[in-house]
Amino acid sequence: MKAARQRPRGASVLLVSLISLFAFSCSHSRPDRIVIGSKNFTESLILGELIAQQIEAHTNLKVERRFYLAGTYICQQAVLAGRIDIYPEYTGTALTAILKDKPGSDNQAVHQQVKSEYERRFDLTLGPALGFNDTFAIEIRGEDARRLNLKTLSQAAAYAPQWRAGFGYEFLERPDGYQGLAATYALHFAEQPRVMDLGLLARALRDHQIDLAAGNATDGLIPALDLFVLDDDRHYFPPYEAVPVIREQTIREHPEIGSVLAELGNKISDQEMRRMNYAVDGQHRDVKDVVRDFLHQNKVVP
Repeated sequence: MKAARQRPRGASVLLVSLISLFAFSCSHSRPDRIVIGSKNFTESLILGELIAQQIEAHTNLKVERRFYLAGTYICQQAVLAGRIDIYPEYTGTALTAILKDKPGSDNQAVHQQVKSEYERRFDLTLGPALGFNDTFAIEIRGEDARRLNLKTLSQAAAYAPQWRAGFGYEFLERPDGYQGLAATYALHFAEQPRVMDLGLLARALRDHQIDLAAGNATDGLIPALDLFVLDDDRHYFPPYEAVPVIREQTIREHPEIGSVLAELGNKISDQEMRRMNYAVDGQHRDVKDVVRDFLHQNKVVP
């Protein structure tokens, strides 16, 4: 949710991911091995690697990485099928896209609702909130925000008929995405929104190919490319706290994972996540090195 933040496009993403997913052994018997998944954007990759390195450093378990599994729905199916044991998710995404519930605004209430429903319905549980809220960021160019004195989405709605918008495929489809946002703020654009890879949106906005985009609040390219995040003044988006989703069977078989992952609770601030995303996206550093530095600097130990 933030190397490019997304790889193949549209139907190709689903096809590639499904082939990869079903080619992977569906055996649930892994007595000494934990499989970590991630979605196919930078932040999810970083968090998947963070979980993997934490388990490797503080348990005797072998860790297998199954990253770039497209989006939310593919990761959910993978963990339900036992093809992965853990993957990083966001509470607001779980609430709206998986549970199909209405968005709430209270972080703790949303976390508890998702946790209890995942345990009841899916035999999944949530690890601790990692400390940051990666809400959707509706972005415009900084120069436009300053020239037009825009700060909020409500203010920007008056200019939308002159603008071209760009969104990721999942944002256009999910219940907490474009349709509800457009209805809440009465957004009407100059043309149908373009469907673009998440990794291309920020630079397309900078280069005037589009005028408004839905990105991620912790995207490190926002300050680097002089983009401006419009305030969601009508509170459309729910909280999107990052959490590990874990198979309860995995916790029962390897209870040490619970205490190891608990040490990651509230360890990552919005600013720190933005810095790690920029290290990968902007500075092109290796994800493993970025995560290793974070764990070392923050002395994350069980």
